[in-house]
Amino acid sequence: MRWLIIGCGNDGRGDDAAGVLAVRRLRELGVEAREHSGEALALIDAWSCAERVILIDAVVTGAEPGTISEWDAATAPVVRDAFRTSSHSFGVAEAVELARALDRLPPSLTIYGIEARSFGAGEVASVQVASAAEALADRIAKEIGECTNRD
Repeated sequence: MRWLIIGCGNDGRGDDAAGVLAVRRLRELGVEAREHSGEALALIDAWSCAERVILIDAVVTGAEPGTISEWDAATAPVVRDAFRTSSHSFGVAEAVELARALDRLPPSLTIYGIEARSFGAGEVASVQVASAAEALADRIAKEIGECTNRD
């Protein structure tokens, strides 16, 4: 199975770095993962040849910072309001729904959202978000290892 792991965000905007921090940790663990700005059309192109996509991004749902949420985006619409932190007017949620309308979703698309709070320019990610990104990366690496060992 062809996996693609994408971490969206901007490491110069505080907690918006959540996805980027997670993929950097994954690479430290020997797992191939890509950093991405979250621009919608480029996301659709990025996952065009993958069977299983994991996308990680900062979200705002009202939960405590560092809370990890999970969506199966291949089978249900994405909660657009959760991804309102994007600096793009057409971001992750819009990419998923456009890809769904165009029949360009990968067979499996899991989105992990890390609850964020602070997005100031020049800020670093909070301790809660950085810890959650590391924990999520460890969890994903373990999951991929288990799946790979079964194949």
